[in-house]
Amino acid sequence: MADQQALDEVVRFTSDLIRIDTTNRGGGDCRERPAAEYAAERLAGAGLEPTLLERTTGRTNVVARIEGTDPSADALLVHGHLDVVPAQAADWSVHPFSGEIRDGVVWGRGAIDMKNMDAMILAVVRHWARSGLRPRRDVVIAFTADEEASAEDGSGFLADRHADLFEGCTEGVSESGAFTFHDGDGRQIYPIAAGERGTGWLKLTAHGRAGHGSKVNHANAVTRLAAAVARIGAHEWPVRLTPTVRAALTELAALYGLDADLDDIDGLLRKLGPAAALVRPVVRNSANPTMLSAGYKVNVIPGEAVAYVDGRYLPGSEDEFTTTLDELTGPDVDWEFDHREPALQAPVDAPTYARMRAAVEEFAPEGHVVPYCMSGGTDAKQFSRLGITGYGFAPLKLPEGFDYQALFHGVDERVPVEALHFGVRVLDRFLRTA
Repeated sequence: MADQQALDEVVRFTSDLIRIDTTNRGGGDCRERPAAEYAAERLAGAGLEPTLLERTTGRTNVVARIEGTDPSADALLVHGHLDVVPAQAADWSVHPFSGEIRDGVVWGRGAIDMKNMDAMILAVVRHWARSGLRPRRDVVIAFTADEEASAEDGSGFLADRHADLFEGCTEGVSESGAFTFHDGDGRQIYPIAAGERGTGWLKLTAHGRAGHGSKVNHANAVTRLAAAVARIGAHEWPVRLTPTVRAALTELAALYGLDADLDDIDGLLRKLGPAAALVRPVVRNSANPTMLSAGYKVNVIPGEAVAYVDGRYLPGSEDEFTTTLDELTGPDVDWEFDHREPALQAPVDAPTYARMRAAVEEFAPEGHVVPYCMSGGTDAKQFSRLGITGYGFAPLKLPEGFDYQALFHGVDERVPVEALHFGVRVLDRFLRTA
């Protein structure tokens, strides 16, 4: 079991990493190198030989390998990103890059997404070095840049240009899984991610006839775009169940003593109460308009208008997604993928999933582990190019009333010290036996 030094280090490392401002504003505006050097120094202190890699100056990734005891076993990738989304200090109770530790909680941007997991990885690896422990499988550790944007400088770059560093890796674990979900009725649920919806960020362009704002114009680009955006925003996507979501619904129904009626998903979700939040976002594709741009003067009708839409599609539903967008945009609006990544599916009957479940249950015997599919995406998408099956497993034991999901990209992001301690213990148990 992880020693006291590992428990102390995970807290300190989380705080230290938060204080290193790695804000990713998109368009290349980020510098992860100081955080990468911090992680590399601590890996080197554990006797490893980390490699620092950059596609763009300052956008640094770190990769290291730990040799396992079973040379015949496939390797396991454990990865976490170093960048964070922006934070407005005026909106926060504490400065978002203070890393303040107060009342048993570590505060700051990245406390949940995902410098906590980065710190857990470092603490576990250093514990192994002190204790003379080794994992069963080779473990490849990767700390990446640019996950909060396109991943072109991070996992995409590593997968495309440095595949040799991941030789033998068949599975990987990263963020957004094995956290405590309180259902409000005394149950503690631990969802482990075994899938992700695909990412389809769309650019819509409407062309029309430019002219004076006082004249009738039936070829107004803004009107055409607005109509298409309204249709997309109002569209009711049909239910599409993936194997992971089916397994999640089946296990949740059993937990609540319900008939798993998969022919009436909305009815089943209503019966599940608060626990439905774990599956409601992933029983359908989605497309949410997020940005609009048109014109330069109020009395000038522009000849072009542009919108952006955050689209997400389930495994096996990409063709349906694109066909539907063709219909919704109509003949007067063109659309294209501005950024596109695949949907992922991981087996929930695999030995690795069973070992993740066992590790959680050892330290949270009162918990109920269930599979789930992430509504968003992670670096697992890029690593899937190398044939690596990805799971979400960043364990945290959270108190009731702690809204984990709301803190992703939210104000006053924070993580309890005890949650980090739990995470180190569970991650250590899993990685040594995986």
